[in-house]
Amino acid sequence: MKEIVIVSGKGGTGKTSVAASLVALAERLVVADCDVDAADLHLVLEPHIKKTEDFTGGKSAGIVPGRCSNCGKCHEICRFNAVIKDESKQPAYFIDHVACEGCGVCSYFCPGKAIDFKPSVNGQWFISDTRYGPMVHARLGIAAENSGKLVSLVRDQAKIIAEKDNLPYIIVDGPPGIGCPVISSVTGADAVLIVTEPTVSGGHDLERVAELAKHFKIPTFLCINKYDINPEIAKNIEEKTEANGIAVIGRIHYDKAVTEAQIKGLPVVAFQDSAAARDMRTIWENLESVLG
Repeated sequence: MKEIVIVSGKGGTGKTSVAASLVALAERLVVADCDVDAADLHLVLEPHIKKTEDFTGGKSAGIVPGRCSNCGKCHEICRFNAVIKDESKQPAYFIDHVACEGCGVCSYFCPGKAIDFKPSVNGQWFISDTRYGPMVHARLGIAAENSGKLVSLVRDQAKIIAEKDNLPYIIVDGPPGIGCPVISSVTGADAVLIVTEPTVSGGHDLERVAELAKHFKIPTFLCINKYDINPEIAKNIEEKTEANGIAVIGRIHYDKAVTEAQIKGLPVVAFQDSAAARDMRTIWENLESVLG
């Protein structure tokens, strides 16, 4: 079983479009959408949800009205300004759950034990069927924490399915950037495919995510999306990347067929035999070759 994680140093490089086409080209696989803060792979794969589970990523505080004496201790000690005072209400204090960091200090020091500190539901995760195979995906709540923990859960569930059904590939659509959810997406993977674009910002953010993959000693490859809109910058990116030991595994033409396919809710390789579709097939063939 090989786990391939598709990432990008910044948003908007076409990472999910590439991931969707690789999913369509792999014959037997599990799909994992680990971009839990802004998941959109489902827009192309149209999953049919079979299982839904709540995700508990931490704890949150809540004032119990019948036990609160309005002493104001919680308001005094909260360092996140999450305890709001409103004398028109009874009790006069309540928790702003967006501002609450779940530290539990208010509950610990409340003299009347009037603040419950319970596990909070931070989102949901799903197991679905798609036309290409099973898919594990998730949705983190608005302003919710622990996206890294949710990413790990999605990957673990994908591995369970792959092992159970003896599927050779897990293709992961990872989040952009270099933060906690990206680290959770790539740690222990068999390969990382970085998708970049031929722009100054694309090249800069590529270097950051490449350093991250290098730190974890994961075989890393690069594809340049829409490389022909600026061949000079694309060439410069290739030279820098190869000098750092990362192989350029493919280049994708700028192709309006990609947008047309997205409007139809399809990966471009399932839409028509366009230039971008042929480039995606070359990338998949190259990945299969290097991963054995």
